[in-house]
Amino acid sequence: MITVENVVKSFDGFKALDSLTMTVPTGAIYGLVGPNGAGKSTILRHITGVYQQDSGTILADGQVVYENPAMKEKIASIPDDLYYFMSASTRDMAHFYAGFYSRFDWKRYETLKEVFRTVDEKRPIRRLSKGMQKQTAFWLSLCCRPEILILDEPVDGLDPVMRRQVWSLLMSDVAQDGTTVLVSSHNLRELEDVCDHVGILSKGKVLIERGLSDLQENIVKMQVVFRERELPKLPEDMEVLNVSQVGRITTLIVRGTAEETTNRLAAYQPILLEALPLTLEEIFIYELGGEGYEVIDPAL
Repeated sequence: MITVENVVKSFDGFKALDSLTMTVPTGAIYGLVGPNGAGKSTILRHITGVYQQDSGTILADGQVVYENPAMKEKIASIPDDLYYFMSASTRDMAHFYAGFYSRFDWKRYETLKEVFRTVDEKRPIRRLSKGMQKQTAFWLSLCCRPEILILDEPVDGLDPVMRRQVWSLLMSDVAQDGTTVLVSSHNLRELEDVCDHVGILSKGKVLIERGLSDLQENIVKMQVVFRERELPKLPEDMEVLNVSQVGRITTLIVRGTAEETTNRLAAYQPILLEALPLTLEEIFIYELGGEGYEVIDPAL
């Protein structure tokens, strides 16, 4: 389990993390999402022990990670900007990784050679394409047999087939070994397929943190055709996040369960009333609407 409590970090007077609190359960795939500049990469660098927080606590399995080699050996990370020694090949870096990770699995390295067969293990990594460099990163990280895997925009640059292959490997490790995966990505559609927990980050703090199913059950899209053309006055305690209208169809984004919201709107005896599930991308957009990130339609 990864626990982050009231973490603050400033750079030259700018507060990148503002009392950030989050919990990543053991054996979960946790998706960390947020707009650009929200602090996603910054908190990942804290969790991997690259940065030290100004205040607050960060624990992995109950231990501090910063300047703790024994704990860092249990963590593998794939950052957004990959770095390897200039002339090093994939096999060279495997030997390098094996020097730090006592659980480095050479048998798995040979097995995964068939999965990442387009990567020439003897060719300098800097001469590989971006997608092949990402494949190398996964190849090496998975061979470390980490208990915790930290991923920042992990599948950016991979083709659709390889993306599916990589996610399959990750989910297999979670199921078989109980690996904890913390992944930051802007590809919310993809995260929706693999994550069981989600944290929405904004301005250096976590706004919402829930299981994905709980998150989707507590916000609903309602399509309604009221008998009158004008929208009736809705109950003041109904938290409506967004209202849009196309012709006679009114679409309401409401915080609450589908059953509760349907029952309340049924009192208006609408001609049409239908509850629809929201995607993670829609939840992200509407939750951040109140944080000044709403979609703006400028006059052109």
